[in-house]
Amino acid sequence: MLEQFESHFQQYWVFWVFGIVFGVALINFAISRLFKALLVRAESTNNLWDDALILSVNKPIEVAVWLFGINFAALVTANLTATDEWVSILTKINQISLIVLIAWALLRFIKRAERNVTSPDHLRKPMDLSTALAMGKLLQASIILTAVLVILQTLGFSISGVLAFGGIGGIAIGFAARDMLANFFGAFMIYLDKPFSVGDWIRSPDQEIEGTVEDIGWRRTVIRTFDKRPLYVPNSAFNTISVENPSRMSNRRIYETIGVRYDDMT
Repeated sequence: MLEQFESHFQQYWVFWVFGIVFGVALINFAISRLFKALLVRAESTNNLWDDALILSVNKPIEVAVWLFGINFAALVTANLTATDEWVSILTKINQISLIVLIAWALLRFIKRAERNVTSPDHLRKPMDLSTALAMGKLLQASIILTAVLVILQTLGFSISGVLAFGGIGGIAIGFAARDMLANFFGAFMIYLDKPFSVGDWIRSPDQEIEGTVEDIGWRRTVIRTFDKRPLYVPNSAFNTISVENPSRMSNRRIYETIGVRYDDMT
């Protein structure tokens, strides 16, 4: 009986593959409708994290259904028409795809969390935008680094060897990328000392820097000048120059020249 089924399957494997792909399409359609219903229900609640969770995982799950469905069809085909080497390759692809999709979902959730904790519509006391961006970028870097290490381990590389190589190579990279490291630690000091935040008007008497802070990255800070030109300043520059923050002035002095005619004295 089993031999008859295998013979029948080998003869009509194209139809089986088509059936798998068609079934994946139906499952993906059902999941899409389910997420739309869950999102409508989540938006009717006061909890802001259920919205972020649904919006973060919907796309990765839909992609995962298509990816694993197509890979399963390819795996079935490989079992019949290819060697065991192709089966092993497809299995590795499935494992790596799962890691990438999980990391993608976590990165999307972090971006949604940044918007939620800095929005006054969601919290009575929203978090400072610069602090939220700094924490978000640190978490994103940690997730990406962890995903890369897990992928390397899945491919058969030794993690201890990779870390040892990174320690030795870090010395050479440190000398080659001194400016980049200086900008990184400059951004770290900006986040700690908070001489300015996103949205502040700053200026430097030492350099021709004046405008509104739009973004504080790990390498550079974007300042929009008053004539709407974007100004990209390396973060290491703020360690050596003086910065004024007129946005935090407690009082303002206004100079005004008023002309008085001699005829006005009579």
